Amino acid sequence: MKPTTNPPLVNSQLSTLHSPLISVAIVDDHKIITDALSEIINKTDGIKVIGKAFSIAECREMLKVSPPDVLLLDVSLPDGNGIDLCSEIRKNYPDVKILMLTSYAESNVIARALDEGAHGYVLKSDTVEKVIEGIRVVNTGKRFLCDKTDILFKNQIFKPVPLSPKEQEVLKLIVDGFTIKEISEKLFLGFETVRSYHKYIHLKLNVHTTAQLVRMAIEQKLV
Repeated sequence: MKPTTNPPLVNSQLSTLHSPLISVAIVDDHKIITDALSEIINKTDGIKVIGKAFSIAECREMLKVSPPDVLLLDVSLPDGNGIDLCSEIRKNYPDVKILMLTSYAESNVIARALDEGAHGYVLKSDTVEKVIEGIRVVNTGKRFLCDKTDILFKNQIFKPVPLSPKEQEVLKLIVDGFTIKEISEKLFLGFETVRSYHKYIHLKLNVHTTAQLVRMAIEQKLV
């Protein structure tokens, strides 16, 4: 009996064997999203999720242990926003490519994310295939924008974003000195809901602190 031999590898098989995996980490405070996305990504050839974090603090600890090739980063997190974290990551981990994955589709927010060092921007309303495409593109060092954000960016639609009536109501109470807990009680809204309004107002107005927010609101007569 002749010894069996393995068939020769075709070029595509050789390419797959010698192409390193793209390591990915996901930072999002919704566990259902991170688990579902992680499962799908791990079924994709050439990409593997090596870490998950649910806050900025957890993200920092995760990066110390094992920085990925590509970091999927949400804007809104329990202890801050991902955009403010971008420049820190770029400074401390220059090889990590940042792909924002968020529901914020405001042109000012997109521009700020890119200015702070994000390599790409994808919306949660996009398909998983679009996220996978974004991972592959930013991993090569190129910028990636999903279709909607690409249109906003190319058209340079960076005019001030108006606040919604509810955001204006929350802003007025912030200016008046009320805490998030007190605002939630006054408006009969959940604490997390008010905190989300608070974060989004900061992003829309491109301010980093409550003091800056209050000063801008007074100077520009926003309330």
